[in-house]
Amino acid sequence: MSVFIIAEAGVNHNGSVELAKQLIDIAKKTGADAVKFQTFKAECFVTKNAIKANYQKQNSKKLESQFEMIKKLELNIDAHIKLIEYCNKKNIIFLSSPFDHDSIDLLNKLGLKILKIPSGEITNLPYLRHIGSLGKKVILSTGMSTLDEVGEALSILIRAGTNKEDITVLHANTMYPTSMSDVNLRAMLAIQKEFDIAVGYSDHTLGVEVGIAAVAMGASVIEKHFTLDKDMEGPDHKTSLEPKELKKMVLAIRNIEKALGSKEKKPSPSESVNIEIVRKSIVASQNIKKDDLLTEANITVKRPGDGISPMKWDEIIGLTASKDYNADELI
Repeated sequence: MSVFIIAEAGVNHNGSVELAKQLIDIAKKTGADAVKFQTFKAECFVTKNAIKANYQKQNSKKLESQFEMIKKLELNIDAHIKLIEYCNKKNIIFLSSPFDHDSIDLLNKLGLKILKIPSGEITNLPYLRHIGSLGKKVILSTGMSTLDEVGEALSILIRAGTNKEDITVLHANTMYPTSMSDVNLRAMLAIQKEFDIAVGYSDHTLGVEVGIAAVAMGASVIEKHFTLDKDMEGPDHKTSLEPKELKKMVLAIRNIEKALGSKEKKPSPSESVNIEIVRKSIVASQNIKKDDLLTEANITVKRPGDGISPMKWDEIIGLTASKDYNADELI
């Protein structure tokens, strides 16, 4: 099955539907399977005096509160409808992460078949129970969490009504950007082993190599933030990929998918033509007369491989020649 690539537009639309449509165009052109936004009501999601994360302070107006920053980035119902219609027109899946109960209900009402749970909600029992009760496909990000917290969240979702087979758990780190020393990509495999569940990776590193490595390790879903321009004002632009980088990542993932192949070890069609050229056969190392004994002194192994395989060496030694052989002639 093909890796499901989510191009995470997030809030990089800066509150503009037209900018969001441009991001959808880019996601489609680069070959991503889905483009993901964020659905929230600031009043339901963050208190008026909540502080911003350091990366948000660095990449947005320093004097505004987290509430003020978030409020400007809301997409209303009309915007959601327009963007879903535009995604349908462009034949790319619209996804969004809800951050509150009203937003869960909105996305459900709009007919989304997949709901993405952001890392910050993994310890939000009422939220998890709400999403679980809808019985949809769920992608669960696990930044900042322990294995026990992941297990507890999964239990809540499943008890509420979501099938385990419909859940994919994404390993993640919620520092923007994530340093290589903090990625801990093997934790993705620990999640897979512990819960026997589909896994993927939500990548917040700079560059594309970690997401590609995750695919090689067995990720079935990759999520990556992207933007039109890293220099735009907003909390997430600087740690997002620009269009050319996103295209590079998608292409690399598709190539890795092809390279992974099947588990069967056998000659590929392309290399089969080289077997006789590259392998070797048993040949006469000197002139041999009929009825001469074949010994290590008068036979050797050389290319090409269209004669008797050297794996038959022990069977050939000690036999008598059935005819005359010239040096270098296949036995």
